[in-house]
Order: sequence, then C-alpha cells, then structure tokens
Amino acid sequence: MQRILVIDDDESLRDTISVMLEREGFVPILADDGRTGFEKAVTLKPQLLLVDLRLPGMSGVEVCKQLRADRIQTPIIVLSAIGDEVDKVLLLEIGADDYLVKPFGTRELLARIRALLRRATPDTRAMRFGNVEVDFDRRTISCRGADVKLTPAEYNLLVFFLHNADRALSRDLILNSVWGYEAYPNTRTVDAHVVRLRQKLEPDPGLPRHFLTVHGVGYRFLP
Repeated sequence: MQRILVIDDDESLRDTISVMLEREGFVPILADDGRTGFEKAVTLKPQLLLVDLRLPGMSGVEVCKQLRADRIQTPIIVLSAIGDEVDKVLLLEIGADDYLVKPFGTRELLARIRALLRRATPDTRAMRFGNVEVDFDRRTISCRGADVKLTPAEYNLLVFFLHNADRALSRDLILNSVWGYEAYPNTRTVDAHVVRLRQKLEPDPGLPRHFLTVHGVGYRFLP
C-alpha cells in the first residue's frame, strides 16, 4: 500500500486528510512540524508528501528545498494558505510538484494525489492476465497473440484496474482516478468503458471473468 506523509500543524486538517487517505486505501503518516516531517520523509520513504508552507521549527519551503538538496525525489504537493505567494517559479525553486490553496475539497486533493502518483510511477514492465498481455513500456496490448487496439481512456482504465487488482472500486473513485476531477464525466462513462474492455479482452464478454461488477458499488478486477 502506498504511504503518504502529511506535514501540517493544523490537527483538524491532518485528521481529515488522514481519514480520507485511509478510506481510499493509502497509509497516512502524520507530522505536526517541519523538522519531524523532514526526518520521516527521509527515514520512512513515503510515496508522496503533503507539505504545509507555514510550519513551526522548519518551514515547508525549507523542508522541500532540503529534501531536493539531499536528492530525495519523492513527489510533493504544497498546501498553502490564502495570501501565500505561490507560483510556478516558487514551486520550481523549492522542488514541489503541485500545490493547493486552503481551504480545498477532499475530492480535489485526492485527484491531485492520484494524478501525481501516476506520473511518478513509470510503467516499465509487462503484466499478464488470462490470455492478455499488457506491455506498459510500449503501451501495447495483445490477446491470444493478436494485437488489441484500445482508446487512450480504455488503456488508462485498464492500467488503473491492473494497479488495483482485487479491490472493490466505486464508480466515483474510478472517475476521479482515470478521468480526473477537472473533466468529470457521468458515471455511465465508466460503465460504457468497462463494457468495451470486456468486449475486447474477456473470453466471453457476457460472462466476464476479470472485469466484475460489484453491485451497489462499482467494479472489481480479478487477474
């Protein structure tokens, strides 16, 4: 499970983010000051950091700069208060990858987290399930030895399923993770794309073995 370090001195916000992360299958690591957060980032090696700019002891800017100076490339999302001067130049200077201005919605935060984790995790291997082989490096799919053409959205959905095997995934979670909150389509979009994956990759689309419906929730992928 992916671990996310939250460095923020606002206890209420830390708790809110922690609950959201646990609900979405992440492991939250919490720190209430910059120095403690920096040490946890170095020793615990989380997959992503959420860093408040205004921290006691060691500011968020200092945390980011020191991590990059130590050649730690963990993705960082900066959390800034209204009035903080945050722009792309500052982000580049301190080594952050993205930022959110408080107050922000948990849906938006989750979408930013998942998008950044996808970019930070290169797909350089192949995976198989049933008669299907997916080459992440070449972005190619074959079924029973024959090439299968997927649209970009179908491919992204397939990759998301492969990376979340045997999990009950809600339609909202799939929408957030695959399409993103900015281009938020109807949940029927997910259903339509799952149908097309079944048609292209299942031995019998009418009796799916891999892309299963979880009634009242969404879908589960079984390799």
